[in-house]
Amino acid sequence: MAATADKSKPYIPLAGAANDGWSTEDSATATCFCGTVQLAFPTAGPGLVSTFVCHCTDCRKITASMFASNFTIADAHLTHVRGRDNLKTYAQSRTIASGKLMTNYFCSTCGTLMYRVGEAFPGHSILRIGTVDDFNLHETKLKPKREIYVKDRCGWVSAIEDAQQLEAQRNRQKI
Repeated sequence: MAATADKSKPYIPLAGAANDGWSTEDSATATCFCGTVQLAFPTAGPGLVSTFVCHCTDCRKITASMFASNFTIADAHLTHVRGRDNLKTYAQSRTIASGKLMTNYFCSTCGTLMYRVGEAFPGHSILRIGTVDDFNLHETKLKPKREIYVKDRCGWVSAIEDAQQLEAQRNRQKI
């Protein structure tokens, strides 16, 4: 039987071109695939607002996958370490459930979606768990507590154990 890895210590594997991601007790980094864009964020409240998986049709399309794994950071706690000027945006409201504008921030070099900002959620940015450099955080502090738009979940994707299951996103609910 294999030994269980210690999830209390950072695990920052070789993933993409950057090699300077970090994680401490209360903060960490998220970096794009090429390493040009890096963000720093808190791993606890009040800066860390929520963690969730979204199965909406937009998230499926924008991730080229069956869902998006996300975490929300209060903007006052989000730091652009580098590459802010390398971000490009794409915004639209036609397919957003609230009808309000959602802006996506991508690395213009490698195309990694770093975060989304929605008019329906002022003062918050929605980051992607997969961009976080410390992979142990994916399974610990950033493990999704909710799944939203489960009505659109792909049939071969199982529910996350112990996560709240929501058919859709309620207006003004924490994202």
